[in-house]
Amino acid sequence: MKERTLVLIKPDAVAKRLIGHIISDFEFLRLKMIGLKLLNVKKELAEKHYKDHEGKGFYDELIKYITGEFHNSNVVAIVYEGENAIKQVRDLVGATNPDKADSFSLRGKYGKVHSIHGWHETVIHASDSQEAAEREISLWFSKEELVE
Repeated sequence: MKERTLVLIKPDAVAKRLIGHIISDFEFLRLKMIGLKLLNVKKELAEKHYKDHEGKGFYDELIKYITGEFHNSNVVAIVYEGENAIKQVRDLVGATNPDKADSFSLRGKYGKVHSIHGWHETVIHASDSQEAAEREISLWFSKEELVE
């Protein structure tokens, strides 16, 4: 089934200059990139994106993380389209906890767990369902920004 999915290369990966490596890894999936931009994420967008996590103990740090407060960096937002795009992307991204992610996944290769601080540098976000993808893409991109 042809799908669209959102990928966010997070501030930790941008600060470590991993953008090219990550995008290169996505090229092997043979999905079509239909949107790409660099953003300085504002708190309002971060709160909308992570609204499902509001009220959880890690929410405030999550907002600080995605807005670049920890790494003084930006986010690269990408929309990919193709057959089973959500599953393909999620498989490449790997488990949320980098220590539990397959070593060949993006989080396994580039992620980091800060045991002292108790938070994870997960490097990347990928939509986890068709509904989430549609909602997230509409937050990060206008229809005019997507190449049909």
